[in-house]
Amino acid sequence: MTPDLVAHARGIIDANRYLILGTADPDRRPWTSPVYFAAHGDRAFYWLSATDTQHSRHLAQRPQASFVVFDSTVAPYHGRAVYAIGEAREVPEADLGHALAAYPRRDDPNVRGFTAEDVTGRSPYRLYLATVSDLWVLCPREPGQECPLHGLATDHRARVPSGLGAT
Repeated sequence: MTPDLVAHARGIIDANRYLILGTADPDRRPWTSPVYFAAHGDRAFYWLSATDTQHSRHLAQRPQASFVVFDSTVAPYHGRAVYAIGEAREVPEADLGHALAAYPRRDDPNVRGFTAEDVTGRSPYRLYLATVSDLWVLCPREPGQECPLHGLATDHRARVPSGLGAT
């Protein structure tokens, strides 16, 4: 059976709460940070961060970002991952209504909702949005087995077509 890469990506995104965000400083030195996220629609990922964190300061200067979503609890060589690149920025106040409807995840009873006052004005926190331009998955296969899509028995990425849909 050939895997549906869109459904595979959606399953990974829905099953995990953190993504590893990659940013770079003005000298292009990389920095990675775990952030609790909420995905919305096809290629939008929201998170809440303080404006003085390293990654927030990087994004204020360089919006290019990458990230990966994966389950670190699986056995070695059984990993599943979603990789993405795009641009990230602080959500403008005019877009906060839409952003606050998506963040935090509604399927997580351990996280309270936020108001515009929580992420504007004197608050040190802001909502951020990564808009994904390219998305890949680690092709689904069992260790030692060939991927049904590509016939490869090694780890490899496959581009995910647009179409993840709203969550």
